[in-house]
Amino acid sequence: MTEHTSKQYDAELESLRTRVLQMGGLVENQIVSAIEGLGAADTSIFKEVIRREKEVNDIELEIDELSNHILARRQPAAVDLRSVIVAIKMIRDLERIGDEAEKVARMGMMIADAGKHFVPKVDLHRIASNAIAMLRKVLDAYARVNAVSAAEVVKADIEVDDEFKAILRQLITFMMEDPRTISRSIEILFIAKAIERIGDHSKNMSEHVVYMVKGRDVRHQGPEAVAQEASGN
Repeated sequence: MTEHTSKQYDAELESLRTRVLQMGGLVENQIVSAIEGLGAADTSIFKEVIRREKEVNDIELEIDELSNHILARRQPAAVDLRSVIVAIKMIRDLERIGDEAEKVARMGMMIADAGKHFVPKVDLHRIASNAIAMLRKVLDAYARVNAVSAAEVVKADIEVDDEFKAILRQLITFMMEDPRTISRSIEILFIAKAIERIGDHSKNMSEHVVYMVKGRDVRHQGPEAVAQEASGN
């Protein structure tokens, strides 16, 4: 990023970036814990994920306040303005990822409380691993100001969407073959959808990073077009 004659201004921009990454780390930890809770059927893990949602909301408000301060006092332009705008957009998606992690935890608690009766055997590991990898990659791209790496996240979202559709087909089959699995299947479907939405929000953030670095709005474009914009001069 550009260095300014005001060291305080530079410090504020760096603090903004750092706080966004801290929020990203909190949210990543939330979803990783929620998925671990599913495997262990541990309600204490789920409760901790839900408790940490307040921390995510609090840091979102802090970043909002800092962003507003920079906009009002510094009147940033060009890349600095895009950096502040993107920080504001990033935390919206991160907050929603936190909401999805909380949803996974709440559905997981319902499944755990019901015991192992009529729970369809659906593997969520692959879709969860891919969604978490997307989140980690876009946060890394944001930290390194790397548009090319960010653009790769857009392509990865296609696989997560396909995995969700496959899980949906599996659950429909289970429910048709044994109606006793319907309640648990619906809960698992909510979990899978929450994970798929995490991929969507990570994709959104990757588009924000490309905009921040290149100054080009790549929303509503295909993966190839985004990659081309990210790698262009």
